[in-house]
Amino acid sequence: MSAAFSKIAFEASPRPEAQEARRRLVERYGAVPAEEAEVIVALGGDGLMLDTLHANLGLRTPIFGMNFGAVGFLMNDFREDGLMERLAGAERAVIHMLRMRGETTGGDTFEALAVNEVSLFRETRQTAKIRILVDGRERLPELVADGVLIATPAGSTAYNLSAHGPIIPLDSNVLALTPISAFRPRRWRGALLPHTATVRFEISEAERRPVSAVADNREFRDAAWVEVREDKDAEMTMLFDPGRTLSERVLAEQFTT
Repeated sequence: MSAAFSKIAFEASPRPEAQEARRRLVERYGAVPAEEAEVIVALGGDGLMLDTLHANLGLRTPIFGMNFGAVGFLMNDFREDGLMERLAGAERAVIHMLRMRGETTGGDTFEALAVNEVSLFRETRQTAKIRILVDGRERLPELVADGVLIATPAGSTAYNLSAHGPIIPLDSNVLALTPISAFRPRRWRGALLPHTATVRFEISEAERRPVSAVADNREFRDAAWVEVREDKDAEMTMLFDPGRTLSERVLAEQFTT
């Protein structure tokens, strides 16, 4: 259970209804800048939650989301009343981000963090050809596909699920490696990897078959190689109403018909 909070920062998506809700909440509960807050309340959809997690990584301030989006898997229901009591009684979900680093065909290096997944996508009509190594050992000499992704447990119900990847319980200590529209090998459906694994993707024919690397919503085009691992130092806390925790949602999603 969370302790009582007295200093709250509010973030809101550009949607007018979210901005209006933020105005009313600030008027009712007061607000401080994010740098001074004990908790951040995010008003929007899952995209805003991801943006808020990234923006406040250095502060490690707990974040309580209230849904003004389409899905809101990472959010709680919006209610204006009883916010202080909800924050005090909220349950915590601690997540660790993925760290992606890589190099472009032009020799430029890049690095980014992801809450949900790191994805590689073909940039043109040509399928991507990708060699996959896990902890330095070749596991797949050539994946011919639209792309491939690595998802965290928190992100396993997002794009990973749409790509027919497995749903992963939060405490499972594994990552999902999932192909995107694989052409060859046809029967390969991906793998579950230890959360300590380092995965390296090497792009074959990178200039003829260009591939972009995306960490959540940050994209780097024309990748030559990409490495992904869990970063234990990149830790954030989300807050959920009791009975509606992230672990419960991930579990319930496996029984959705």
